[in-house]
Amino acid sequence: MEHLEIERKFLVRSDGFKQKSTSQTRIVQGFLNTDPDRTVRVRIKGDKGFLTVKGASNASGTTRFEWETEITAAEAANLIDLCEAGILEKVRFEVPFGNHLFEVDEFLGENKGLIIAEVELKHEDERFDKPDWLGEEVTGQVQYYNSQLSKKPFREW
Repeated sequence: MEHLEIERKFLVRSDGFKQKSTSQTRIVQGFLNTDPDRTVRVRIKGDKGFLTVKGASNASGTTRFEWETEITAAEAANLIDLCEAGILEKVRFEVPFGNHLFEVDEFLGENKGLIIAEVELKHEDERFDKPDWLGEEVTGQVQYYNSQLSKKPFREW
């Protein structure tokens, strides 16, 4: 199947990733639909907008359909006004490590205190080096999905 996203998620145990970061971007995102079978996300990342559709995750939580297209930031802002309650804000740090790029999201607002790192893979059993700031793996744990954090923020856990 085309458009498959294969990724693993981890909690982050220290801010050691910040010194290794090659970029950081503020992200605002909302969800037009949070049904796990077809999540529809609207995102403003820096000065760009994106519309993303994600399918249900497989049993391990590592793989699912993902389709994304770029839209203008103005279009994204208009769509965010239509989103379900619970707009997320975060800062994304891109951190190269070994042969992979980790995307580390430091959440703001109702999810402040939560920091999650994701690494995209070419296949589910691909090996990768783990930096020392990487903590517990939370791949497949639904409460860490952004769509669920918009409904039940980290602050409420």
